[in-house]
Amino acid sequence: MANYYSDHPEIGFHLNHPLMKRIVELKERGFEDAKNYADAPVDYEDAIENYKRILDITGDVAANIIEPNSESVDIEGPHLENGRMIYASKTFENLDATRKAGLHGISMPRRYGGLNLPNIVFSMLSEVVSAADAGYQNIWSLQSCIDTLYEFGSEEQRQKYIPRVCAGETMSMDLTEPDAGSDLQRVMLKATYDEKEQCWRLNGVKRFITNGDSDIHLVLARSEEGTKDGRGLSMFIYDKNQGGVDVRHIEHKLGIHGSPTCELTYKNAKAELCGDRKLGLIKYVMALMNGARLGIAAQSVGVEQEAYNEGLAYAKERAQFGQKIIEFPAVYDMLSRMKAKLDAGRSLLYQTARYVDLYKALEDIQRDRKLEPEERQEMKQYTRLADAFTPLAKGMNSEYSNQNAYDAISIHGGSGFIMEYKSQRLYRDARIFSIYEGTTQLQVVAAIRYITNGTYLALIKDMLTAEVAEELRPLKVRVEKMTELYEQAINYTKELNSQEALDFLSRRLYDMTAEIIMSLLILDDATRAPELFNKSANVYVRMSEEDVIGKAHYIKNFIVEDLPSFRAAEQKTEE
Repeated sequence: MANYYSDHPEIGFHLNHPLMKRIVELKERGFEDAKNYADAPVDYEDAIENYKRILDITGDVAANIIEPNSESVDIEGPHLENGRMIYASKTFENLDATRKAGLHGISMPRRYGGLNLPNIVFSMLSEVVSAADAGYQNIWSLQSCIDTLYEFGSEEQRQKYIPRVCAGETMSMDLTEPDAGSDLQRVMLKATYDEKEQCWRLNGVKRFITNGDSDIHLVLARSEEGTKDGRGLSMFIYDKNQGGVDVRHIEHKLGIHGSPTCELTYKNAKAELCGDRKLGLIKYVMALMNGARLGIAAQSVGVEQEAYNEGLAYAKERAQFGQKIIEFPAVYDMLSRMKAKLDAGRSLLYQTARYVDLYKALEDIQRDRKLEPEERQEMKQYTRLADAFTPLAKGMNSEYSNQNAYDAISIHGGSGFIMEYKSQRLYRDARIFSIYEGTTQLQVVAAIRYITNGTYLALIKDMLTAEVAEELRPLKVRVEKMTELYEQAINYTKELNSQEALDFLSRRLYDMTAEIIMSLLILDDATRAPELFNKSANVYVRMSEEDVIGKAHYIKNFIVEDLPSFRAAEQKTEE
């Protein structure tokens, strides 16, 4: 029987990373939960086995329930009925399956009914679910919104809402509006305090809300009358049981059909303030978005895997000119690049998740006791690393999922354009990944300061000090040469002393950064598990070299005076 976890040992490999012991140690706090909860681990080995069991259960549900339902969900989609969103019929089966399997409340402490799993495992679970159906992964993974409520809500709110999510109730984050997409400072949904009822009331419209008719919403609203920027925004909790919110429209989308995208009307809806006033965008949405971006990175890796699976299976079966097409250089080159992107992208995703785990666990401990000086330093270190890696993981994997889905169709030839083949659905689903929760261009904006201040370069040089297997040393030399070109490109860009030039060249610098880091990650993976990653290491490093050399050449030959010609071309086109 198929299993989307155990069928891919590359996923489980990442549970053996050296940082896992520290993650488990912090997450389990001396394994004290074992005294009160039968499912709590008693030591590190027991924790890892527990993670594997949950991953195996999820892999079974994904392969044998969610994936077989995916085509029907894609065709039927959700629909609107009397102001309510109704899921596709098979989506209800998926929800029932994940609830019965106990796959909700993933990250929450056991005292609220959660599983207390780290982000690295949540990312693995998200990848597995996404490989089966990226649309359902959206619905299921939005349970991670509860992390923000756990971090910033009151204890009363935690006890009120977290057990419901752990039992399988759904969540959404209601941020965007018709006039506030990427620029959330323009949010105008109004929050006013009702003195008589001692509660907040929300009025206005939200648009493009994923899973918008969920049970529990986190809502960004303007609480400070007369303000027009982010300082006037606060975060609120809306409970669907209270009423006051209707679904006005469900978007008809290119892909992820099973994931409802709703336009909502708030009409005097009762809500609770989450955390402090005025920090909705400045603090709480940033936390929400970082978690969501890691979730999209995992969603992307799942589709990267499934696109590769589809392309590989078809290439092995399809014969042309008297031989299987997998034997054609053009096809096996395409497949080898798909697999290399998948393995390198997954490694970047899980490294990011580990960094998030370390600083989040220390933040959680800090709620109960004062951290030791070395713990504070550790939290600061991993917070910075997580902040630097998240835009790389989200941006690169969302692009790779699009590329792999595109290539899967190409391998299928004309059949890939036919609706009966899954590759077309993967292609349609993947397209949104590089757009929502911050476009790739916004990930570049988030990463560029770490490029110009030398954070990534210092990290790369530190990673270069690690030993690799003897057979991989020639590849490491290639990465060292790429790093020299990368450093020269950064210095040259800074010497231009032009913010516009930096903005123009930043995507190239971003790509170079990510490709060098992923090259080093995949070399480390191949050193520890050559049977799984040697081929991908060879392909990925050479592929990155090809790209880095080209981008370095472009940057070193760029002059500020070139910029007007680009602007003129744009203006001429517009005219």
